[in-house]
Amino acid sequence: MALLDELSQGRQQRLVHARVIPARDGRHLPWPPWVSAELIAWCTASGIDAPWGHQVAAANWAYQGEHVVLATGTASGKSLAYAMAAADVVAGGGTVLYLSPTKALAHDQLNWLEHLPLTALRPAAVDGDADGPARSWARAHGTYLLSNPDFLHHSMLARHQWWAGFLRRLSLIVIDESHAYRGVFGAHVALVMRRLLRICDHYGAHPSVFACSASVANPQESLQRLIGAPAQAVTADDSPSPQRTIAFWEPELTDAISELDAPIRRSATAECGELLADLTLAGARTLAFVRSRGAAESVAQMAKDIVAEVDPDAAQTIAAYRGGFLPEERRALEEQLRSGTLRSVATTSALELGIDISTLDAVVCTGWPGTRASLWQQFGRAGRADAPALDIFIARDEPLDRYVVEHPETVLDTPVEAQVFNPENPNVLAPHLCAAASELPLTATDAARWFCVSAPDIAAHLAEQGLLRARPTGWYWVQARPASELADLRGSGSTVQLVESGTGRLLGTVDGGSAHAQVHDGAIYSHQGSTFIVSELDVAHDVAICDSCTVDYYTQARQQSSIAITDIAHQVPMGRGHLATGSVQVSSQVVSFAKRRRMTGEFLGEQALALPAQHLQTTAVWWTLPADLVDALDCDVEELGGAAHAAEHASIGLLPLFATCDRWDIGGVSTNWHADTGALTVFVYDGLAGGAGFAEYGFDHARTWLGATATLIAQCPCAHGCPACIQSPKCGNGNNPLNKSGAVQLLSLLLD
Repeated sequence: MALLDELSQGRQQRLVHARVIPARDGRHLPWPPWVSAELIAWCTASGIDAPWGHQVAAANWAYQGEHVVLATGTASGKSLAYAMAAADVVAGGGTVLYLSPTKALAHDQLNWLEHLPLTALRPAAVDGDADGPARSWARAHGTYLLSNPDFLHHSMLARHQWWAGFLRRLSLIVIDESHAYRGVFGAHVALVMRRLLRICDHYGAHPSVFACSASVANPQESLQRLIGAPAQAVTADDSPSPQRTIAFWEPELTDAISELDAPIRRSATAECGELLADLTLAGARTLAFVRSRGAAESVAQMAKDIVAEVDPDAAQTIAAYRGGFLPEERRALEEQLRSGTLRSVATTSALELGIDISTLDAVVCTGWPGTRASLWQQFGRAGRADAPALDIFIARDEPLDRYVVEHPETVLDTPVEAQVFNPENPNVLAPHLCAAASELPLTATDAARWFCVSAPDIAAHLAEQGLLRARPTGWYWVQARPASELADLRGSGSTVQLVESGTGRLLGTVDGGSAHAQVHDGAIYSHQGSTFIVSELDVAHDVAICDSCTVDYYTQARQQSSIAITDIAHQVPMGRGHLATGSVQVSSQVVSFAKRRRMTGEFLGEQALALPAQHLQTTAVWWTLPADLVDALDCDVEELGGAAHAAEHASIGLLPLFATCDRWDIGGVSTNWHADTGALTVFVYDGLAGGAGFAEYGFDHARTWLGATATLIAQCPCAHGCPACIQSPKCGNGNNPLNKSGAVQLLSLLLD
C-alpha cells in the first residue's frame, strides 16, 4: 500500500476504492517419473526444485494422451507444465506444435525454449515474418514449431503436403492463451483447429491438445468447443502469489462543459500518463494498458514529457508498444523489455498475453479491457517476484467503467466470464468448409464428424453456388484462388497502409473494417511520439496518405445506422414488453468526425465526411414495449425517442460486463416506433457478420444485464445524462436526443 499512498497524496478523491489481496503460499508435488531427466536437471539448476501441483496434474493428462486445459492465474508456471509433456514427446521422436494468438508471444516462447538443454528439441518460429529459408529449415529439422492460427490457416494447412513429415509425427498441440479465442475470432480458430486435426488424422497422427488459459468460467467446455472433442480441465492454482493491492481510480471533474451542457471529467488517458510518470519516478517498473493505439502513443509521450523535467535519463526508459508497428520495431521493443532497458511501457492489449517481463511492480489499466478475465490477466503482469504488486484500474467516462468503480465487487467478488463463440455460425463455417475441401476431398461423413451436423447441408449449398464441385469421392474446391482467402480469421478484412506524404515511408497499418472510423480524411494518427493528419483515405487502393502535424486535439468518427429484422429466432414476454433475438440487416455510414481537446475531451467542432455506406448481416437482441403503454408516459415524441436512445447507449455500455465482448464489438439502434415490430424498439447487435454470440448471450441473461443497466442510469448523480451513464463515444447522432429519466421508466416497465 505504500506506493499507492504515495500516488494518492493530493488525489484522495480520485481513489474510489482499494483492496489488499493477501499473499498465497504454493504447493509442490514430486516430479512425475516419466519427465525428462534433462529437463529436471535444467529446472534444478534454475532454482526450480519441484513442480507445482497444477503443473503435475495437467502434464499427466497430456502424457496419457488426453486433451487438457490448464486454467490458472498469470505467472503460475503454465509454460513448464506443457514443457514436461513436450520434452517427453520430442525425446520419443514426435513433434510439437505451439500456437499463440500473437507473434510476440510465440517469439518470446522461442527465446525461452532456446535455453532448454534438451537433445531432441529443435525449436523454430514459423509465421508471416519467417522467410523462405527459415520455413525450409523448420520443415526439414524442426521438432517444436511455434506459430499462430493465421499461419496455419493461410499456409501450413493449405500446403500440408510440404509439412507432411512434421504432421505425421505430431503428438502434442499447445494452445497458449486460449481464452483469447472468443467471438468470431474464436469461431474461426475453432474451425482451423478442426481442419488441423482432420489433416493429422489423414497422416495417421492423433495429437493431444494442451491448452493454457487465464481463469475462465467454463475452461473445459471452451476447449471442447474449440477442438470439437472431449477434454479435461485443471483449475486449482497451486502456485504462490505475492500480496496484491487493487485500486479503483476515477479522474476528477474539470470546469469544461460538453456540447450537451454536461460537466467533463478529466480524460483517463491524461490521468494514465501522469500516473505512469509518477510510477517511473518512484522507481516502479510499470505497464500501462490503454484501449487504442493512439492512446498508447499519447500516454507514453505525456509520461516522457513529465519525467524529462525531473530526470531526462529516466524519460528515455519510457516507450509505447502497440499493434501496427513493423516487425523489426516490435522485436527491438520486446528485447528492451526483457533486458530491462525499458522500465515503463504504455501498451495496447498486445502485451497482455504471456510475454515474459519479470519483476514488474505495477500495472495501470485504463478503461475496461473487455472482460474480467482480461483485466485479471493484465493485473497479473505485476508481482512476478516476491515484492508486492500494485494494480490500478482507471475509469473512463463511460457507463461500464463508472459501474465498475462504483461496484468494485463486480471485479473482486464475481467469477470471470464464460467464453462466447459459435463455430457453427454458417457465415463462419462456410469458408472453412471450402478450405477443408481444398486441402482434402470433403465427404458428408467428414463434414459431420469434424465440423457439425449441419456442415453437409452447407457444403451442398456451396456446391450449388459453384464454390465446390460434388463428385463421388466428395466435394472439391474448384476456384483458382486459394480457398483460405474466403475466411478472415480476425474479421479485419483488407489492411489499409498508412503512408507519409512526400517520403513514402510506411508508418503502419489498420484493418480495413475500422479504416472509415480511424483513418478518414482529417483523422489524427500517432506513431512513436509523432502526430500525423490523414489528408486522403483511398478506399479503392487501401491506402491512407498522412502529413506530419502538431495539434492539441484528437478525432472521433460518428456514424448513422438503420436496421431491419430478417428472421426471429426466439421471442418471449418480458415484463410488460417482449424480448427477442434473431437475424438483422444493419446499414451504417461514417458521416462526420468530431474534434476534441486531447487533455479534457472538450468538444471543438465537427466536420462532415462523404464515405460510402456499409452493410452488415448479423445477429441482434431487441426488446419492445407496446404503443398503449408508452403513450401513457408523460413524454412527447422526441423525449420518447431520447429515452429509447439513452437505454440503448447504457445497455451497450454494460453488455461487456456479462458477455466476453468489447463495447466496440457491438452496436445498437433505437426508435420509438420500428416498422418491423410496430412498437418502441431497442436493438443491440453483434458488430461482425453472422454474429459472434454476444447478442444471444444478452438474450439469455437479459434480466441481469438490463437490470444492471437500469441501476446504472438511476444511480448516476448527473442531472440529465453524462458519458458515465447514457452518453456514448461512438453515437452517430452526437448523443442527441437523450432522456435519462425516460430511459429509467422504459427499463422499469420492461423489468416489471
